[in-house]
Order: sequence, then structure tokens, then C-alpha cells
Amino acid sequence: MTGKGILIEGLSKRYGSGDTAVDALKKVDMQVAPGEVVGLIGPSGSGKTTLLKALGAVIEPTSGRMTLGGEVIYDDRWLIKDLRALRRDKIGFVFQAPYLIPFLNVTDNVALLPMLAGIPNAEARQRATELFQALDVEHRAKAMPSQLSGGEQQRVAIARGLVNRPPVILADEPTAPLDSERALAVIRILNDMARKLETAIIVVTHDEKIIPTFKRIYHIRDGVTYEEAGEGVLL
Repeated sequence: MTGKGILIEGLSKRYGSGDTAVDALKKVDMQVAPGEVVGLIGPSGSGKTTLLKALGAVIEPTSGRMTLGGEVIYDDRWLIKDLRALRRDKIGFVFQAPYLIPFLNVTDNVALLPMLAGIPNAEARQRATELFQALDVEHRAKAMPSQLSGGEQQRVAIARGLVNRPPVILADEPTAPLDSERALAVIRILNDMARKLETAIIVVTHDEKIIPTFKRIYHIRDGVTYEEAGEGVLL
């Protein structure tokens, strides 16, 4: 795979050493093309969280190679000096809980990240406004997080994840707190944004409501991944 997207080759993560060593990841191979949304599924303790943390440059793998957005960021060692800037500029995060800043309104919540990255205030707010239009929350731009419904909060969280236009989005159980209608709406939005922005998105989920929407699914068990074709049904 060339260009943007995600490419993981032989990624491993070992905790400890000797007889007490635990291999959380064992030679994981995975790829996600630009504009694609794939599911990552596995039981508790299978390695999902470890893989997501490694991809998000939160923990350091033991060995392997990771390419994000066309740039090799890890090859048996970090090739990027500023991991904080990497997370800010190349990786968007969407979590199970929106984690909006309660004392900032919707626009300020989303515009803050690009401003921290050095984007001028006016441009940061314009980016936020464009995403609000796409996500159908423009009318809530001046609202405080406490005034939003659960679905609206999650859409704002998606806007925050996309506002720096990262080539990669990591979504960890983004639909868990939502009912079926809102969960499917979130997945539709992620697919739409992936296509429009050429973003590669991984969705970690246990949510059976959304599993049929993925065209490709990676299962992980005991630190090993395997791929299967999904149904790709967006109801």
C-alpha cells in the first residue's frame, strides 16, 4: 500500500522479560487504505487496547514497523522525535465518551486543537464550522456540551477528531453508549468523512449493531490478527 493510510508489519509488544514475559501483540500485520473504515474486533485481553495504544504512539512496541499517512513512524524504534506532534497532526482520536471540555462551547472545543497546532484562530473556527455543517450540528455551534444530546456530543467529538485533517482516525468503541439509530448514524458519518477526507479509520468495537457495516474486519485473539470480509451494509 502506498500513499496515505495505515500499514502495520510484524508488530509485536512484549511486557516484562524471562519467565514472566507476556506477549500482548505477536507479529501483527494490518493495513487500512485511505478512505476506508475497518473494524477491529476481539475479546477482552486479546490485544485490542495494546494495538490501539501502539498505533496512537501512546506506548512503544517491541518490534515491527508502522507507517501512518505515508510516513514510516516506527521501525523497531521510533523514527519520530516529537510523538506529541505526531498524535496531534497525524492521528485523530474518537473515544467511547466524548470527553468534551465542559466550560468551552462546541466551537471552542473543536477549534482548540488546530489552534494548539499553530493554525490561526479564524481558520481553526472555519474548519470547525465546515465539519459542523457536514455532521449536522451547525445549529449547536455556540451550545455548551451539557446542552447537547448524547448523539450530538459524539458528532462534536468526531469533528474534533477530524479537524486537524489527520490521515488516520482511531475510534475506540465510539457507538457503545448509543442506541441503534444513533450508532448507525455515527458509522455513516465516519464512512462519509473517510471518503471525503481520504482518511483511514479503525473502529474498535464490541457493538453488534455496527459490525455488519464494515467491508473488512480484523479479528484479534491472543495478540494475533486475522482478516475477513465483512458485509459492508450501511442501513
